[in-house]
Amino acid sequence: MKPAVEVVEITLPRPRLSDQRSDERRLREALQERLGEVPEIPLSVLKDLPERLRASDFAVRVVLGRREKGPVVLEVRSPGDERPILGLGIDLGSTGVALYLVDFLARRVVGKATFRNPQIPYGEDILTRLHFAHRPEGLSELQEKTLRGLKEEIRKLAGEDTKHLYYYAFCGNTTMTHFFLGLPTRWLYREPYIPTANWVEVLRLRELGLPGHPEGLLFVFPSGGSYFGGDLISGLLSVGLHRSAELALFVDVGTNAEIVLGNREFLLACAGAAGPALEGGVLSCGMQAREGAIEGVRIRDGRVEVRTIGRARPRGICGSGAIELLAELFVSGLVNPQGIFQPEKFPGRFREIRGEKAFILAFEDETAHGRPIYVTQGEIKNLIRSKGAMYTMLTVICESLGVRFEDLERIYVAGSFGSHIDPEAAITIGMLPDLPREKFQSVGNAAGDGTVKFLLEGSFEEVREIVSRLTYLEMNVENRFMQLLTGALFLPHTNLELFPSVKEKLGLRHA
Repeated sequence: MKPAVEVVEITLPRPRLSDQRSDERRLREALQERLGEVPEIPLSVLKDLPERLRASDFAVRVVLGRREKGPVVLEVRSPGDERPILGLGIDLGSTGVALYLVDFLARRVVGKATFRNPQIPYGEDILTRLHFAHRPEGLSELQEKTLRGLKEEIRKLAGEDTKHLYYYAFCGNTTMTHFFLGLPTRWLYREPYIPTANWVEVLRLRELGLPGHPEGLLFVFPSGGSYFGGDLISGLLSVGLHRSAELALFVDVGTNAEIVLGNREFLLACAGAAGPALEGGVLSCGMQAREGAIEGVRIRDGRVEVRTIGRARPRGICGSGAIELLAELFVSGLVNPQGIFQPEKFPGRFREIRGEKAFILAFEDETAHGRPIYVTQGEIKNLIRSKGAMYTMLTVICESLGVRFEDLERIYVAGSFGSHIDPEAAITIGMLPDLPREKFQSVGNAAGDGTVKFLLEGSFEEVREIVSRLTYLEMNVENRFMQLLTGALFLPHTNLELFPSVKEKLGLRHA
């Protein structure tokens, strides 16, 4: 596969009376012979072409950008021109945004940045933003706010001179993609939930006013539907599930939990609203997985120990920390299988907060902001509902194809949640199946990694293949989902035989 941007060194035959081809034709035919494809040559390149060719005695470096229908000449350089040729991967999440600066000549990532989604002031949740977009000028305001925030962060990462940015690869869920492109969203959140577009042709950066080379290109990862956006497609491209012989699950926990079961033979997908609680998004003290977030918890011998990202003083708790906290509370007997606090076992750690019982994870003098970090009884119940929904979705998607958990050879856990999660804790609370731990593989921000893979490999065919193979399983019409969910609303489950390692752990505790 060829990268999204490649550089071709080429020497053209000089014009003479017996060869009076135009400069354009001379370049196009030489590139066609080299590439086996007819390239597009924009007007801006043609304006500079005669002087460029003669200044370098017809030996040039041609910078080409790839589109699905063929290459386009982005720039013609002299042979000794070593200016950078860069690309940018963008993962626009509903909460956080990740940027990846790629050097096409070195074929590697040379810079990264993360920041909060500029849309958050218009609503913490996507539905609120969708309603705002329906107001007069609401959509254009959301798009403008998004693009302005992106431009600012891109210049911080790539520098003020952005002419070296030749190609962007963008991914986001279906709604984020619509906001980014300014596509109408009115029918996206009304039954039967129809996107304006799934696949958008490669665009010019200037069409959205994005910083970069005047002829720079933008590839937008397509969506597989309302529930499966370009971020999922990008994540699947990254892990290569569609190319693997082994049967595997891909689990991405974000605003929603998205699950794909498959291999090179098929891809079956489902989605559900299990994400926010598991990401720490509905906790009073919840926060994104960034510096100061509690990502790990241990309760031993009457002591509570926390581990934060960056080893900074605690500022809140992220999804992986919430999972470990619930597992530790359960194993230590501070929460019973129904999810009810048992404060008499550790009275110094419980207090009433706004009329509700709460477990104190970090006291005022231990935190970065001087406020306690805690989880309430209601939040414990929400965590159990979310983990129960996750386990039930995994069960239903496997059952639908007659697959047992034991048949799975790999479970990929993606997203910022997946970067920090301890599979042992997730199994202890009954969120993930009780399988050998080596089967679980954390793949971090697979969506962001997919944009980098696209930039370095130009995988149009693979992206098309993934989209065409995806089959969606609608959980709302699956009777088995509600039947199975009831049993999953306990720690770890009403059927403890499904979790033999947890049963053994509890037996040791009682002993």
